[in-house]
Amino acid sequence: MRFLPALSKVAALGAAAVLAATTLTACGGNDAAGDASNPYHLLQPGVLRAGTLTDAPPNVYLNDGRFTGFDNDLLVAAAGKVGLKVEFVGTDFSALLSQVANRKFDIGSSSITITEARKKTVDFGNGYDFGYFGLDVPAGSTITGFDQLAGTRVVVVQGTVQDDYATGKGLNPVRVPDYNGAINQLRAGTADAWIAPAEIGEKSAADSNGKIKVAAKELSPAPTAYAFAKDNDKLREALNKGLDEVIADGTWARLQEQYYPGRPVPAEFTPGSGTVAAPSASATS
Repeated sequence: MRFLPALSKVAALGAAAVLAATTLTACGGNDAAGDASNPYHLLQPGVLRAGTLTDAPPNVYLNDGRFTGFDNDLLVAAAGKVGLKVEFVGTDFSALLSQVANRKFDIGSSSITITEARKKTVDFGNGYDFGYFGLDVPAGSTITGFDQLAGTRVVVVQGTVQDDYATGKGLNPVRVPDYNGAINQLRAGTADAWIAPAEIGEKSAADSNGKIKVAAKELSPAPTAYAFAKDNDKLREALNKGLDEVIADGTWARLQEQYYPGRPVPAEFTPGSGTVAAPSASATS
């Protein structure tokens, strides 16, 4: 009789072990099911939540309540190749990379130039576009080049490579949170020049009713790419694959012609992985 308590204790421990094993198996099964339904660890399975801007046409902007522009339309096409829908959310560029890194967004879409400094915060996909620095000035300005900016009041969007460029040149720029802020400074005459992505600067000048003009532009030293959190290689690799597919099927060239008509592609630039050829824009029109 005195052995019964010990036997009961052994039985109880055995039952507990079986229960624990069952629980672990069940949890493991749930994790496996979760990975299968959400292999890219998205905030919402099947939906790519993209941080973007509302005010930077023709690259990224809001039009009649719809996020569009070259970068965003290309992302929708590439995501579709891997079975993902895209949900865009507007934000400020100065916050975008940290929001991607902190997983507020699955991806950042905003003509983001790849730099070594930015690689410390996020990972980048393959480059999908080249770009130029543009120099916008008020219509009556005598400024005609980047070499004439010393001692002038130069405005830039905070956190952009244009901000880095101006700072590197010792210009002590005025930083604003968005492109509308930069345009408004030129319109009001409170800035002498705006260093901008050239395509955005050209569109802004065209829409200014003659108040702003493009003084100069120069090729940016690095391509633009989508930004990803550092721990999500599966998503980055999938979108790189999708990007190559939309380059190969002519979507990339068609969108280039749609948003940047007549803009030549530099001979040294190859979009995507470089393993697929992009049809010419004229061939896909």
